[in-house]
Amino acid sequence: MSKDSERIYHPGEVVPESGIYECECGQHQWSTDVKGHRFPPMHEGCSGSGWKLKAAAHPS
Repeated sequence: MSKDSERIYHPGEVVPESGIYECECGQHQWSTDVKGHRFPPMHEGCSGSGWKLKAAAHPS
């Protein structure tokens, strides 16, 4: 597994790579984020503090 897929990205940070991100607690919804946008806030009641890359988007 790459270091990028292990890194935790916090709400408000700039998304480095388009793809699907999961809450680090692993119990909440996934977020599809676009490179250059900012990560959304965590879901209400979430015990996690950030997002982890689960699947990078592939260029078309």
